[in-house]
Amino acid sequence: LLLLLEATLLQLASGSYHPFYNGFYYNHIMNDMGNGQDKDYFNGARLVVETSKDPVYSYSGANVTLPCHYRYEPDLGDKRKIRIKWSKIRDDYTKEQDVVVAIGKTNVAFGDFKGRAHIHRASQHEASLVISDVHLKDDGKYRCEVIDGLEDESDVVDLRLQGIVFPYQPPRGQYRLNFHEAEQVCQDQGAILANFNQLFQAWSEGLDWCNAGWLADGTVQYPIRLPRKPCGGVHLAPGIRSYGPRHRHLHRFDAFCFSSALRGEVFYLDRLAGMTLEEAKQSCQDAGAEIARVGHLYSAWKFLGLDRCSAGWLADGSVRYPIVKPRPNCGPSEPGVRSFGFPSKGRFGVFCYKER
Repeated sequence: LLLLLEATLLQLASGSYHPFYNGFYYNHIMNDMGNGQDKDYFNGARLVVETSKDPVYSYSGANVTLPCHYRYEPDLGDKRKIRIKWSKIRDDYTKEQDVVVAIGKTNVAFGDFKGRAHIHRASQHEASLVISDVHLKDDGKYRCEVIDGLEDESDVVDLRLQGIVFPYQPPRGQYRLNFHEAEQVCQDQGAILANFNQLFQAWSEGLDWCNAGWLADGTVQYPIRLPRKPCGGVHLAPGIRSYGPRHRHLHRFDAFCFSSALRGEVFYLDRLAGMTLEEAKQSCQDAGAEIARVGHLYSAWKFLGLDRCSAGWLADGSVRYPIVKPRPNCGPSEPGVRSFGFPSKGRFGVFCYKER
């Protein structure tokens, strides 16, 4: 041991000792200015990144720009080679989803954003994100990150889709869906699982529903406007009741789905004797359309003012009708989408959906 210690000390004294390499170089750090000259990076300038403080609103199928600009304090004047990265913050705050990265004029988009996202740089210090053909799941928070050498600053902007939240139960009845089944039934209805912000917005607009349902982050919650005994008790204030995160495979609840404004129209067809479900599907096809999904009907009711006091088939086998102006013989005194459930027999009209 003494011989080993002595050998180590001799190596240090001789100057031949090499320090432990930890994966980072702390040597002369430069930034390529694009003019063939290197300049010291540490120049006292501060990088500032700013996005919109207010949410940016859009809807399914639209094109949207999320603004982002950066600057230096004090202004460095000459143009610098920087990297811009946009990412989407997930609902459960796990690893962020890469959207697009740009260096100079080169843009690389990732995943579902390929072919739909690019950086817009109309001015020298602009780093805005353009998303075309907005999808329902694009709703959420986005991070604009600007990287200049070791300097890395970012800001967050909120993209909100104009839409509607509706509770959904499958034909089998209440509390039959695990998380993954809830995701699928919402998708089948032209929708996605709602996130908390969307459910909260729906609650603030009047949604009151006593059955608990899955949200996109894996939590189970439900909105109550009028406190009552079966819905958490009469002594609790109105609000969003939460069961917290649940087991995504084992636990079963309903679903809260979110659908945005439509790119097409919903219209009603009928026959004197009504139609079976299969006849209804065929009638929509004959009209150059498809049988409407539940999300289509809710969106048409909210955004297009669809009001029809006649029950019609939908794609999931349910029978519903939308009421904007309540009146006698058309259900309750509040506006809404009425449901007859999933009748195994019966003849009704049909709601069809056709994209523009």
